[in-house]
Amino acid sequence: MSSIPRQPMSIGWQDSIGFNGRNISPQRHSSCGNNTYHESQISPKHGGLEGCSLCGNDAMNNYNEVYMQALLFWDELEFTTDYPRQIPQPDEALVRVTMAGICNTDLEITKGYMGFKGILGHEFVGVVDECDDREFWGRRVVGEINCGCGQCPYCQSGQSRHCPNRSVLGILKHDGAFADYLILPIRNLHLVPDSLSNEEAVFVEPLAAALQILEQVEIKPEHSVVVIGDGKLGLLVSMVMAQTNCHLTVIGKHQLKLNILTQKGISTILSHQVEAAHGSKPSVLAADIVIECSGHPSGFNLSQRIVKPMGKIVLKSTFAEEILFKSLANMIINEITLIGSRCGPFDKALSLLEKKVIDVTPLITAIYPIKNGIEAFETAKMSESLKVLIKI
Repeated sequence: MSSIPRQPMSIGWQDSIGFNGRNISPQRHSSCGNNTYHESQISPKHGGLEGCSLCGNDAMNNYNEVYMQALLFWDELEFTTDYPRQIPQPDEALVRVTMAGICNTDLEITKGYMGFKGILGHEFVGVVDECDDREFWGRRVVGEINCGCGQCPYCQSGQSRHCPNRSVLGILKHDGAFADYLILPIRNLHLVPDSLSNEEAVFVEPLAAALQILEQVEIKPEHSVVVIGDGKLGLLVSMVMAQTNCHLTVIGKHQLKLNILTQKGISTILSHQVEAAHGSKPSVLAADIVIECSGHPSGFNLSQRIVKPMGKIVLKSTFAEEILFKSLANMIINEITLIGSRCGPFDKALSLLEKKVIDVTPLITAIYPIKNGIEAFETAKMSESLKVLIKI
């Protein structure tokens, strides 16, 4: 790739590198040690660093203060070592990423979902290197991914995930976690207990998304609940639903993945067995609540067939393809409630992981260094894979 840095997506880019090609780095220069901010010239002609303007030292000694490793999507997925390092604003934190997880949303972005260009990744754990709040200095953190404006009615009511001016880490107008560093508002950060490993902490964001269902839908022990999908999110959702003592069944395509749940006493069935036994009307699985986590439009089609009249369908999948209603009339006649469900409570996810109520370790398929990030994505695409982690 070209050595001329691409424009980062994060907030404050034009404050850090503007049209005059100047980068203001909040780092002390390693050679002269001056306490003031240092200015390093990025040469548009050469696409590189010309050196510290205060001490005149060779550019390479200041290289790591300006550039970083990153795995980004820019028409195609690529790994680079010369992506411009981001600079936090006063209400933001600079987080040194230690580990990040590949989500199905990341895979869908490479197919065109959201039209995103930049650094991918939104599931992460890292260490705060810079911020104005001393509580976070040098501490391990995870972070909520929605960055609201802080001023609109949604933000003021604590619903920043619906802010019309929001950016979303690694998904919408904000560079993500597959890099040496990321930036998030300080208010988005949550401290990670020492008892949690990095591998466990990476699961806070998707586990919180699973827990969001319980914030939106009351699930009682007498309810019949069907989860469709045996991928990463489907398994997490199933583990969360099992805590409600409802009548739970999980439909999936991969016996090895479903075995993770059967070992926990959760009822499972292969999707082809549902079709073979019950044809187009699998009424034996009729559910009060259907949670669609398959990551494919066919999962929504199945949801419409097995939900009971006056039942609820909860949609968790995100994918690039359009979905179709098999029978909109039936949805109306049967008074089906359709619920979209996204991000959830980090504090509750951290608590469940710390108490070992949810064990995420069986969901880890592989761990790759960031330099092998493209290979990591290829592994994540494989049907037998679950969570693939990237170590920074």
